[in-house]
Amino acid sequence: MDSPLAIILLTLLAGATIPLGGLLASVERIQPRWLEEDFRHFIIAFGGGALLAAIALVLVPEGSAALPVWQIVLWFALGSLAFMGLDILLARHNSPASQLTAMLSDFVPEALALGAAAAGGGQAGLVLALLIALQNLPEGFNAFREIRSAGAPTSKLLTTFSLLALLGPACGLAGYHFLAGHDEVIGAIMLFAAGGILYLIFQDIAPQAKVERHWTPPLGAVAGFLLGLIGQLLLG
Repeated sequence: MDSPLAIILLTLLAGATIPLGGLLASVERIQPRWLEEDFRHFIIAFGGGALLAAIALVLVPEGSAALPVWQIVLWFALGSLAFMGLDILLARHNSPASQLTAMLSDFVPEALALGAAAAGGGQAGLVLALLIALQNLPEGFNAFREIRSAGAPTSKLLTTFSLLALLGPACGLAGYHFLAGHDEVIGAIMLFAAGGILYLIFQDIAPQAKVERHWTPPLGAVAGFLLGLIGQLLLG
C-alpha cells in the first residue's frame, strides 16, 4: 500500500472516525444519569490515554530516531511552550477547543508520517491507519462535547468535523510527496506535537476526567493507553 490512492483511502479511514465520534457524542441522554456521567468522563480519560499512547509509543520513539539528543529536547520543549501559548490564547478568547487541538495535534503528524512511510515502501500503513482511527474516535467524541457545551449547533459541528477528516488525505499526500526521505523534518514535527499534547493532557484533559467519588472513569486512560500499546505491538 504505497500508492497515492492507497494513502488517500487509509487516511480517509483514519479521519472518518472524527465525525463518527462527534455523531456518537450528539446522542443527548443515557439513563440512568450516573451512567451518563461515568461514561462521559470515561471517554474523556480514554481519549487522554490514547493521546498518551501516541506520545509514548509513536511520536517520541519515531520522532527521536533520526535526531540528536539536543534537538529532541529542543523540539519537545518548544512544542510544550507553543501549546501553552495557544492554551492561554484560547482561554482569553473563552474558546473551549483544547480537546480539538489535542486531537489535531495527534492526527496531523501521524498522517504526515503515514504518507512518508508509504513512500518508502512500508507495509504497516493499514495497521497505523487503524490505530489513528481508533484514537480519533474518543478524541472526536470529547472535542464535540467540549465545543457543544459552549453553545455551538450540532449540525454545524458535525459538518466541521467531517471537513477536518479531509486533513488526513491532505497531510498523507504531503508526507508522501514532500517529506519522504526527510526523516529529521518528520521527527521534529512529531516531537513538537508530542510536547504540545503532553502539556494539553495535564492542563485540560486529565482534570476533566476526574469525578468525585467515582472510580471507573480513570480506567478509560488505562484502556486508551492499552489501545495504543496493542497497535504498537502489531506494528512491531
